[in-house]
Amino acid sequence: MHDIRQKFTHIKEKVELYVFDQYLLKHIDTPVIDEDKLLILVSIMDYLKLPISKIENFALSTMLIQTALDTHEHISRTSENEKSRQLTVLAGDYFSGLYYKLLADSEEILMIKTLSNGVKEVNEHKIAVYHRESDGMEKFINSLKLLESALLERFANYFQDDLWNEQAANLLLFKRLLLEKKRYVARECSILFDGITNLTIFNDQGKTAELSEEQQSQLMIVCDKYLDRSKQIIENGLKHIPYLNELLETRIGSLLQQHQPYAKTFMEEG
Repeated sequence: MHDIRQKFTHIKEKVELYVFDQYLLKHIDTPVIDEDKLLILVSIMDYLKLPISKIENFALSTMLIQTALDTHEHISRTSENEKSRQLTVLAGDYFSGLYYKLLADSEEILMIKTLSNGVKEVNEHKIAVYHRESDGMEKFINSLKLLESALLERFANYFQDDLWNEQAANLLLFKRLLLEKKRYVARECSILFDGITNLTIFNDQGKTAELSEEQQSQLMIVCDKYLDRSKQIIENGLKHIPYLNELLETRIGSLLQQHQPYAKTFMEEG
């Protein structure tokens, strides 16, 4: 199994076997597997020429704990009924238990410690983001970035491979900013736009829904500022990524193309 696409597809199918439990799917929303994080994991280990058995074990374990984190975060963003909330919590705990069992069975104790430290860091930044404990927008955005990337950074550091930590962090931040902007446009709950509202000149205006159309447009412009900055960092750093295989390069390009600045779109439509 030499092709990166084959490895990625094979491991994604393995993750799905664990995550798409038929009983859980009857009671909770379908868990989302972050394919971009999985692709980064597989690309790192493929570049390091690890055997497929190691790639599969480490990628599967890491994606299970990542899915657990994402499942628990889903609870913070939704108003599900009590039974659904409880089952969603249990689903996240179940995925966490699976990650631990896989690594323990293969006696990968150091990796368990590494990922556990990553989970702790993610949760610290999740608290800062959701409870708005950040002191200013820059710290808020940095916490959002680390919420998305800390687990993968710990993973890369385990292999003493920190060549792309900052690039991965900015790529994952860019993707999260795109998602939050999409949620806001669809009038769904967006932790990013709530944060912008509370940490900018609108902090005495209440929730984003209560802002004027002009103020909401200004929030979009603030979001685009961070999207533009992240995009520029990613584009400038692409040549420094040692394991930029064709599949990863294509995916990065696809993500970058999804950003349509609000001011430009507004002028074109006008």
